[in-house]
Amino acid sequence: MLPRKFIHVGEIYIAKEPTEIVTVLGSCVGVCIYDRFEMIGGMNHYLLPLWNGNGLESPKYGNIAIPKLIKGMEDIGCMRRNMEAKIFGGANIHKTQIEGHMIGKKNIMIAKEILAEYRIPLKAEDTGGYNGRRIMMVTDTNKIMLKYAKNEMFDGN
Repeated sequence: MLPRKFIHVGEIYIAKEPTEIVTVLGSCVGVCIYDRFEMIGGMNHYLLPLWNGNGLESPKYGNIAIPKLIKGMEDIGCMRRNMEAKIFGGANIHKTQIEGHMIGKKNIMIAKEILAEYRIPLKAEDTGGYNGRRIMMVTDTNKIMLKYAKNEMFDGN
């Protein structure tokens, strides 16, 4: 059995040794990056798309979390040209709230924009919708297990 690491909002985890990285996402987005030659994977979990420059620079913002994840992997020997990404989350978990929908959508957009800027191909995604997700990344194989959370706030109307 592999060691398991649960990450919360604003956390980034990179595993040099085979590990299961787990998180739960609503409107937040998790970006999983994998180096297919080094067989090293990492994940972040961010809450909002953009840091506005006020306060501390924090990985709870996508435009901070994604570059930090990429740099962290490069710092341990991964090569950007060997990286590939998968993204998850960005749900509109409160269907009646337009703003909630926009946060999830903007979180997804920033992930795609930054990955394109860094020229890291997006190999898979499961984003949007109305349900939260629990994801687990097996870092040495890049396998992702996904389970949808039932949205108790959505009553079908």
